[in-house]
Amino acid sequence: MRRSAAEVIREYGPFEGIGNVAGVTYDGTHLWFATGDGLQALDLSTGRRVRTIDVPAKAGTTFDGRYLYQMSGGEIRKIDPATGEVLSTIPSPGVGGDSGLAWADGTLWVGQYKARAIHQIDPETGAILRTLESNRFVTGVTWVDGELWHGTIEDGASEVCRVDPQTGELLASLAMPAGAVVSGLESDGGGQLFCGGATSCAVRVIRRPTSSD
Repeated sequence: MRRSAAEVIREYGPFEGIGNVAGVTYDGTHLWFATGDGLQALDLSTGRRVRTIDVPAKAGTTFDGRYLYQMSGGEIRKIDPATGEVLSTIPSPGVGGDSGLAWADGTLWVGQYKARAIHQIDPETGAILRTLESNRFVTGVTWVDGELWHGTIEDGASEVCRVDPQTGELLASLAMPAGAVVSGLESDGGGQLFCGGATSCAVRVIRRPTSSD
């Protein structure tokens, strides 16, 4: 298991008028982040917010290539990003105790914070397909290049962890700088990971290690 310090590449925010950054996701153009009472779209080139969708948004966020999914209050809402319309709603497995949300292989992956678990669920029904146990609290969750990553907060310190997608075994850990909490987690599909910063009201971009690191 590899341990190293996270390399922070860039930081967006803090954002005026926002008290918390929870889930984050990337649609290939904009970074979306959850702020409790809405989803904000961020232009990564300028660092400016360009759009808001009014929807309960207190936990994980993800994008399936066409639709956004937002978790809050024990539910996962499927949202049309073009109109902001909520198309459907399913229960989240932790009934309000959930944290991160990711999309991979046609299914949703839900982090459950205090349960130290990640659930793979059916996006149409919310049925749990399988569960991975972690030895750490689970915040944000993301997939990239077949790798499963999740954020964690333990004893006031945050890390970004890569785990075995079959067993949940910890494979690598990136320690965030002091005070840099990781709430949401997302990949840009390449060498960067976006980290929602909770009450710091910021999004931090860190480098994803390669196999040669």
